[in-house]
Amino acid sequence: MNFSKFMASWTGRLLRIVVGAVLIVVGLSMVSVWGYIIAIIGLIPFVAGLFDWCLIAPLLKMPLSGKAIRAVKDKK
Repeated sequence: MNFSKFMASWTGRLLRIVVGAVLIVVGLSMVSVWGYIIAIIGLIPFVAGLFDWCLIAPLLKMPLSGKAIRAVKDKK
């Protein structure tokens, strides 16, 4: 639960965007099938960070939206 709260925070969101961007750049620089796969995988955290989604949160029975997770955190 703490992990999803961290990932929903602004720091976690920025971390997802940076990690996703790095994976995309590294993958595209490889110019191979594996490189393209890495770039596509990098899109997942990048887009999730941009749209403020925490994709692991539903597995932990928390909302998908980072805003909703932060609201739950603020109530406690």
